[in-house]
Amino acid sequence: MSDFFKDIPEIRFAGPDSDSEFAYRHYDPDETVLGKRLEDQLRFAVAYWHSFAWEGGDPFGGATFERPWFGNGMAQAKLKADTAFEMFRILGQPYFCFHDADVRPEGESFAENTRALREITDHFQKKMEETGTRLLWGTANLFSHRRYMAGAATNPDPDVYAFAAATVKSCIDATHQLGGENYVLWGGREGYETLLNTDMGRERQQAGRFLCQAVEYARKIGFEGTILIEPKPQEPTKHQYDYDVATVYGFLKDFGLEREVKVNIEQGHAILAGHSFEHEIALARELGIFGSIDMNRNDYQSGWDTDQFPSSVPEVALAYYEILKAGGFTTGGTNFDAKLRRQSLDPEDLILAHAGAMDVCAAGFKAAARMWEDGRLEAAREARYAGWDTPQAKAMLDGDLEAIAARVEAEGIAPAPRSGRQERLENLVNRYL
Repeated sequence: MSDFFKDIPEIRFAGPDSDSEFAYRHYDPDETVLGKRLEDQLRFAVAYWHSFAWEGGDPFGGATFERPWFGNGMAQAKLKADTAFEMFRILGQPYFCFHDADVRPEGESFAENTRALREITDHFQKKMEETGTRLLWGTANLFSHRRYMAGAATNPDPDVYAFAAATVKSCIDATHQLGGENYVLWGGREGYETLLNTDMGRERQQAGRFLCQAVEYARKIGFEGTILIEPKPQEPTKHQYDYDVATVYGFLKDFGLEREVKVNIEQGHAILAGHSFEHEIALARELGIFGSIDMNRNDYQSGWDTDQFPSSVPEVALAYYEILKAGGFTTGGTNFDAKLRRQSLDPEDLILAHAGAMDVCAAGFKAAARMWEDGRLEAAREARYAGWDTPQAKAMLDGDLEAIAARVEAEGIAPAPRSGRQERLENLVNRYL
């Protein structure tokens, strides 16, 4: 067992009037919202990599965190796991997520990596049985090691492709063994720095075949969870092939995978792509590929992915509103792909960052639920498009330009502009917050 979080109490719901720092004010997992327990609506998960593998470095400085499990041995990996599950007990969230490189020591070969992953997977399985914590999704780190500096699936070296494919197989196996509800493929470095040395057509075909092989293998071994792609623009490469939801959908259509693969959408990545979080969720919903989310935020004065814990109830509420329109989560959930600031050194900081984020999400979700139940926003939207519900308008879409032009001329149609009422709708939304 780990004593890293010694003397930190379990975080429990105490209500909005509580003065305790170690309490939930809005997140009551057993509260019923829209017919389901709040825990089942939000499906919180802790990201293993930022919480337990990140050392606090940035492009201008090295590690600032000192953790007793830092190191590259199996003993440290198991201590890290014991500490992680102790944090899960304190927070009471139902899920966690991991990359293979977060949880096992890095070996000298694929065989060593696989043996270590299998050993820690068995350790996880025991801890999960003891605590009831479940796996939301697993994934492979195909971007940190120097072998992946030119990508994994898109690498010009076929041996790197082979190493990456074998690694994904081992990670799907681990996810399947642990009852993971999803498996995520995150591109990382699937992109290019310059077209001067890049065969874009070849790389795109390699990426498509890699994804097909991953899906085929997962189904072959009986993995019934959802396969997810996480869109990300730029960072770290100049151009990523999985830039945003629209780009990913075009890629999936091209390779016949639009019914097999969905998306895991991160708030920070949406902003880097020039979109809002709710835009990406709404588009994924309309395209039928919405799966799960990584909940974090960027510093809007910085031009990169700062992975901060969410702190804005209005932002979170708009995102959950679009998720409610999608029918809520099925296998997906709310993963905190967020990390402490490098000056936040204490064990309490790690606990309270998550607890505060869970409270923000709960408050935002309940605001979204009030908005959804009230129905006025949807009624206003339906009224704006009501003209398209008439038989004449529907027939126009099935007709041709000549018939439309003849009708406009015969009826003397001269449409008058109508207000979009944006500010009034923004005022309406603010009533629920």
